Amino acid sequence: MPILPTDRDPRLITVRRGGTLTDDHHRMLAGWAVACADHVLPCFEREAPDDDRPRQALEVARGWIRGEVPMREAHRTAFVANAAGKGRPDPARFAALAAGQAVAVAHVAAH
Repeated sequence: MPILPTDRDPRLITVRRGGTLTDDHHRMLAGWAVACADHVLPCFEREAPDDDRPRQALEVARGWIRGEVPMREAHRTAFVANAAGKGRPDPARFAALAAGQAVAVAHVAAH
């Protein structure tokens, strides 16, 4: 099953790749994704208080938004956050995945 649809919305593709998404709007979209993941992060932290991978992923995403973190680092961090949810009950798993997807917005806005 593909992660992204075959026909992608040009509004979620950066201008550099032939879409219409500007850098400013890309950062704004990433900020919204971080805010959403922040909202559910407590579901993960209650289940795994000693695992800071999702929280760290959101910090990396904030760094990307500020221009301090390269896209490749943000992209790699998404996998780390996603892995934190493995084997967890659904609320914690989905919260970790939300953090992973939020930081992945740096790589592909449609995440």
